[in-house]
Amino acid sequence: MGSVLGLLRSFKGGYTRSMKTAISIPDSVFESAERLADRMQKSRSQLYSDAVIEYLARHNHDTVTERIDAVCGEVDTRPDDFLKEAARRGLTTTEW
Repeated sequence: MGSVLGLLRSFKGGYTRSMKTAISIPDSVFESAERLADRMQKSRSQLYSDAVIEYLARHNHDTVTERIDAVCGEVDTRPDDFLKEAARRGLTTTEW
């Protein structure tokens, strides 16, 4: 997650020190992105940069693991009485 946060922090100051690049995308994707950027009142560069940052965050396995760990840390994982009884019944009726 640190690398994604680093990316986010690096863009807070603007896009003046950014890398310029050329990409090829289908016309329909470009037109949809233009409409979205206009509706969101963002520059094309900001829209594409935000999209790549979001994509990286979604596909960074470390970030996903950290999020799962965070949820697990907040959830009570101790079995309740119903779960204990269901497990006991399952074990007593299963042939080992």
